[in-house]
Amino acid sequence: MALADRSFARRTLLTTTAALSGAALLGGTAHAAETRHAAWPAQFPLPDGFRPEGITIGSEPYAYFGSLANGDIYRASLATGRGKVVAKGSGRPTVGLKIDRHGRLFLAGGDSAEIRTVDARSGETEQVYATGGTFVNDVILTPGAAWFTDSFKPVLYKLAKGALTTVPLSGDWQQGPDFTANGIERTPDGRALLVVNDFADGGSLLRVDPRTGAARAVDLGGTKLPNGDGLLLRGRILYVVQQRQNAIDVFRLNDSGTRGTAIARITDPRFRIPTTVAAWGGRLYLPNARFDVEPTPTTDYDVVAVRQV
Repeated sequence: MALADRSFARRTLLTTTAALSGAALLGGTAHAAETRHAAWPAQFPLPDGFRPEGITIGSEPYAYFGSLANGDIYRASLATGRGKVVAKGSGRPTVGLKIDRHGRLFLAGGDSAEIRTVDARSGETEQVYATGGTFVNDVILTPGAAWFTDSFKPVLYKLAKGALTTVPLSGDWQQGPDFTANGIERTPDGRALLVVNDFADGGSLLRVDPRTGAARAVDLGGTKLPNGDGLLLRGRILYVVQQRQNAIDVFRLNDSGTRGTAIARITDPRFRIPTTVAAWGGRLYLPNARFDVEPTPTTDYDVVAVRQV
């Protein structure tokens, strides 16, 4: 079994967090957006055997998905659910991905230990960077840089102006014996990074100083993130996908990202181990990775949409 397959298979449930009481309330803006897009599909298929993991949505209503099977990039219209492969992966996996305002995709290459940039319009690979790491998992874009996690090494990778540097993690960071770092985001004030640690304290969120790599545990009021995967920040609201729990835990953060208050848990019967999340209008879109089944070329995969909090 390949390293990636072993790693995903061992993301077992360590603890179970209690579902938060109370229904999530929609804000006026999100409700209006949901009304405008009500006719758009709330679920649509991806190609059989695709094995999705990451999702990104740019300035237009199109979602991009990366394939663990071969690294292909699939683009789907949120208005119709229809799509096509826009970039071939040449057999190298794609895990997390983000698109910038210029239409450039930044791809985390999983156990290839590569970072790739791809022109979303032409599908051409622009650059390939060898990290010397183990499993490049997820990515977030900040002004001037792209930041990547490595799930088996206590480091972050910074890609800025075509140069790749490695930033060691220190402070409260605890590297587990197996899969550790996962999703990555910015703090609301933009001064630091937030990284999921699936090992420390039974699953936690760490605030990382991007200059030094010093990490400090974020106070989430006792909520654990044993299956924390993709992160999405909307204002001060942080969505944390707890993939094997088929849930999204929702927190309201302070500006510096040092504390978070749990405000909701989103679940849906259509969730089949979603891994990460992106937003458009009043909706959240999540690819179902289906890590609980043996992948085959005919395994079906899809994307589901739920309302934002």
